[in-house]
Order: sequence, then structure tokens, then C-alpha cells
Amino acid sequence: MGVIMKRIIIMLAVNFITLANAVSHAQIQPQNISESQTDDLQLQKVRAILRESPLIDGHNDTPWQYMRRVNYDLDRLDLTSDTAMQRNPVRTDLKRLRAGCLGAQFWAIFIPPPRNGEENIVKSVLEQIDFVHRMIERHADSLEFAQTADDIVRIHRSGKIASLIGVEGGHAIDNSLAVLRMYYFCGARYMTLTHSHYNDWADSSTDEPVHKGLTPFGIEVIKEMNRLGMLVDLSHTSDDTVRMAMDISEAPVIFSHSCARAVCDAPRNLPDDLLKRIPQNGGIIMVNFVPNYVADDYDKEEKLEERRLEQAFPEQREKAREEMRNWRHSRRPSEVKLPQVADHIDHIRKVAGIDHIGIGSDFEGFGRSITGLEDVSCFPSFLVELMKRGYTDDDIRKIAGLNFLRVLREAEKTAQRLQSK
Repeated sequence: MGVIMKRIIIMLAVNFITLANAVSHAQIQPQNISESQTDDLQLQKVRAILRESPLIDGHNDTPWQYMRRVNYDLDRLDLTSDTAMQRNPVRTDLKRLRAGCLGAQFWAIFIPPPRNGEENIVKSVLEQIDFVHRMIERHADSLEFAQTADDIVRIHRSGKIASLIGVEGGHAIDNSLAVLRMYYFCGARYMTLTHSHYNDWADSSTDEPVHKGLTPFGIEVIKEMNRLGMLVDLSHTSDDTVRMAMDISEAPVIFSHSCARAVCDAPRNLPDDLLKRIPQNGGIIMVNFVPNYVADDYDKEEKLEERRLEQAFPEQREKAREEMRNWRHSRRPSEVKLPQVADHIDHIRKVAGIDHIGIGSDFEGFGRSITGLEDVSCFPSFLVELMKRGYTDDDIRKIAGLNFLRVLREAEKTAQRLQSK
């Protein structure tokens, strides 16, 4: 072997070692993936999870928007078009529901309490229930009516959005168990015991207490809801009402659109002592996206202004309301962002546990929106935020919908047991 050949062999060996080191170095060094690429990967993962496991939103007020905007005219507010492009946009349409990966949606039935008894509340509620059925029928290629947990699973697998009904406000039954039963037979699968004011049999979280919780008739309402299989929804109710309802209900209760009071000190949110009771009952709290119930500052200032106006106009309630409307119009509240909603999830997980959390957006039921949660297309982004915080795939499935399916199935089993008696 000549000198030239030896040099060639040495050069080849050196090159081989250099190449081997480079390959080894590339294997042990992390890839340089940008934050946006990571977000995209996690978003794809969330969407894959939601194709397998349904995302269930516990509260959307689209029927209310149809009533107040277009008197339930499905032609004048078309869900098949991009409603964001309208002059006075709403946050819900079929395109954005698809983008949001919705597997099931509770359409809330809300009619304000009648003033001085002049309104036929039952007629108004039935008209809104009728609208939901017409809406589902009109968009049968995308929506399908659901009444049970098995319906939700089946419809989600078919590629449609399971559509359920929840009645918001116990005043809707007009103090009649017969009316309650008729709502159930029309498809209502939960009823919120109160709205923002007390009714004849239950106290609200945002009104003066008059019953110290529930009256004897209120107790009968809960028992009949258990017997029917209608979920007892305790959003909006006072702390005393929550305690009594949890003591009475034989089925798990829900909070269809509430947050944690320790994170945001708003009366509609739950304090820790009541959060701790949810696992004992087997229920669920479905975190909402209302800025006033997510971040403190605006809500506290609003309450202070309300008290000031009440004192300034003690016998002029309409004047106080007008001044309050002007205050809201002139005030620019601080921005509330998506991660602040996730803070509520974090807190509830610590206090009540991962098995008792869901999502109840309350879209179409409030004015200003949260940055990052502007409409129904944003649910996957919210779940990505949770994933960034260390929530596992199973955690995401539970929060998105599996926890609610468990609660609904337990309510169905309770109803079967009670009816068998």
C-alpha cells in the first residue's frame, strides 16, 4: 500500500467519524420547533380528541337572540351564513360551530320574568321551545335533536351536532309541576332553578333572599325533576338554595354556566365550600365565558356603582336603571383574556377534582367578549391552553364532555329507579 492510498484511507476514516458525530448530535438535540408550530400541533391533537369524544357546551342563548332580533324568523338570521359578517353580529352559526368541534349543544330557553303578571310566561316558553325544534329540523344536515346521553354519543359519531334543550329560570314553570312535566316531554333536560331574581319558591344569587333557599314547593320541584330525569341546574341560585338542593337531590346536580368565586368574587360563582360538595353529590360545574364572572375588576366596580345609584335614587328605580345603563355604556372595562378562564379550571380541579368540570360558555347571553374566546369557533383554542398547562388527553376528554355524559347517565338511572317505585 502506497503513501497516497494510506492518506486516502485516513481521510475517509476522519470523514466517517465526523459524520457519525453529526448524526449522533442531531439525534440527542431537540428540534427547533417554534411556539406557533407547537400550538398548531396541539390544536391538531385537540381536534383529533374531539372527533373521538364529544365536546358538550352546557349553555348557548341563541334562541333568545332569535326572539329579540328577528321574532324567531329563521330566514332573517340564517345560521348557514357567516353571522360574524352581519351588521349586528352574533357569535353562533353552523360554520363556526363546526370549527369549534361541537359535539353537543344545549340551547337555553330563556324568557325574562313577567312584569306585574301581564305576560303568559308558559306560552312564551313553549314558543321558544318550538323555535329550537324548528331550527333543528331546518338544519337537519348539521343538527339532530337529542334527549339522552346515548343520543349524544350516537349523533356525535354520525358527524352531526347533538342538540338539547335547557330551561333557564324556574319562573318558567309558573308554579306548576304539570308544566314542568310538559317541558320535559318537549325535550328539556335541565332547568336552572332561578335566574337573576328570586321566584316564588327559590332564591337567586343576585337578588335579596326571601326564602332562605327553597320553599316546600321548591323541594317538590327538585323531587319531580329527579323522578323525570331532568337535571337540577344551580347556576344563578343563592348559596342557601345550592345547599338545600344538594341535600335534597338524589341525582347529581349541574351548574350549567358558573365559575369559581375564589378566582372572581362574583355572587353567581361558587365558593370553595360548595365546590367541595360537588364530588359528594357527583355533579359538575361547567365553566362559563362571561367576562364579569371571569375577572374581578369590572364586576366589583359595577356592583359599587349599582349600590351608589340605589342610594342616590331610592324611590326612582327606573332612573337608577337608566343611570346604570349610561355608566356601562361610558365605562371601558379592562380586557379579559382566555388564560383567565383556564385559571378557573385550575382552581376547580384543585378543590373539586378533574371529574367534576365541564364547559358552559353562555355564548349569546352577554355583551363584550373575552379575548381569544370571541365566538363558538374558539373552544379548541381553550382546550389547547389547558393542554399547555399539563392537562392530559384524558383530562381534556373529561372536561370537554365525558364528565357531563356521566352526570346525565346518573340522572337517567335515578329516574328509572324512582319511576319503578
